[in-house]
Amino acid sequence: MKKSNQSPTPSHRPDHRVVIIGAGFSGINMGIRLKQQGITDFVILERAGDIGGTWRDNIYPGCACDVPSIVYSYSFAQHADWSRSFAGSAEIQDYIRRCVRRYDLAPWIRLNAGVSRASFNEGQGSWTLELDNGERISARAVVSAVGGLVNPSMPEIAGLDNFRGEVFHTARWRSDVNLTGKRVAVIGTGASAIQVIPSIQPQVERLDVYQRTPPWVLPKPDFEIAERTKRLFANLPTAQRLLRNTIFSASEAIFGPLVILDTKASSVLEHVARRNLVSNVPDPALREKLTPKYRIGCKRVLLSSDYYPAMTRENVRLVTEPIARVTPTGIKTGDGKTEKVDVIVLATGFRVDIGSAPFEIVGRNGKSLSDAWSNPGSKAYLGMSVAGFPNWFFMLGPNTGPGHTSVLVYTEAQANYIAQAIGNLFDRRLRYLDVRRDAQDAWHRMIQGRMKYTSWTSGCSSWYLDKNGENHALFPGLASEYVWRARQFRPEHYDATVYSASA
Repeated sequence: MKKSNQSPTPSHRPDHRVVIIGAGFSGINMGIRLKQQGITDFVILERAGDIGGTWRDNIYPGCACDVPSIVYSYSFAQHADWSRSFAGSAEIQDYIRRCVRRYDLAPWIRLNAGVSRASFNEGQGSWTLELDNGERISARAVVSAVGGLVNPSMPEIAGLDNFRGEVFHTARWRSDVNLTGKRVAVIGTGASAIQVIPSIQPQVERLDVYQRTPPWVLPKPDFEIAERTKRLFANLPTAQRLLRNTIFSASEAIFGPLVILDTKASSVLEHVARRNLVSNVPDPALREKLTPKYRIGCKRVLLSSDYYPAMTRENVRLVTEPIARVTPTGIKTGDGKTEKVDVIVLATGFRVDIGSAPFEIVGRNGKSLSDAWSNPGSKAYLGMSVAGFPNWFFMLGPNTGPGHTSVLVYTEAQANYIAQAIGNLFDRRLRYLDVRRDAQDAWHRMIQGRMKYTSWTSGCSSWYLDKNGENHALFPGLASEYVWRARQFRPEHYDATVYSASA
């Protein structure tokens, strides 16, 4: 495709051709793709004071990816120097910074620039973004790369605000709080909890773990990568690419179907998870409390080889009684018992924003995205385009989250697709591209029609499901299928509007 830096047709000239919102993995990927396509009039707005998104915010002890590093990285920017098979958060954050330097993206990034509102001007075919500081920025196209799991989910527990000790969320870790010799309570047993618990257990006096629902936990094949392997990858990138493709193919062919589909075959994974539990927790009473009562895959499947051993230590206590309230000095459970604690760590995950507007977004005819997604729920063509919101594209929009592999496989496909769409908009000198509602609805019907065959709707309650019990978060298929479906921008699925002669 030819380079796309022509001037827009109308007399009104926006501040930028493209605005990207968010400087995490997705936003950085989008910026790289635009530059590769020759579109250089863009800006990446980041609300925080640094890039990195998830990996900037999550610095709690033990924080690491649960996807092999060789796959949890850009396919076009492989890194030969990973220290472990599953990298920690600091190393992943460093990788993102390396990519920004490698592709000279820093001049396009603007930090401390949060967006509070966006509105579409149909006559001009442009968006106006209002920033937190009151500034306004206009653009022909906008890419929302804010992420779906960004804002911490704060539990509503009576008395929590009156606790006299320290209270903080894993995604807002307080490095200035010394946990040595302290009585610590961790609320939650999800993905962040099973990483932080083994990491802080050796230093605390007592660790109370408050569990609502036990997770299925598979052993994590985490190990240090040998120096000779790093040298091999550095000198022979093809070898690393081959290993990456092999791991990805195995996850698609084996792990994917076992996790996604609600079939008897998933019992294979349940067997592995049960063996992991039995071999690490000899106490039958504790083992019973840690055994899930739902089918594997219904909730997020976790990976850890040190969580169960940590739960057996003498200074660790698993609490399954529901929390009644937090007192000024401790936690009271439903059975009337109160335990004094010095620090409360909230490992309660994130708000699920995949299917909700990140801020007020007003499209054509003054309709807000929140209203468009209020009933029966969020839907977007390929998870990227919403009818009535022209020239606006989502990365990690509705039903594009993975349940079994690297999210970057999906976001790379989205960056490629969106770059094609924006190139089409500029090369054809269009006022706007608006996805056809029939294309959007057909996509949504296909997605939800397949969802009933997945493990995610097999009966348990999880963050995957909305208030109506529908899954608007994950893609009910393999990553390779999504990549194939998003491989090529299809202009026939969009209404293309040109400028009028008087514009």
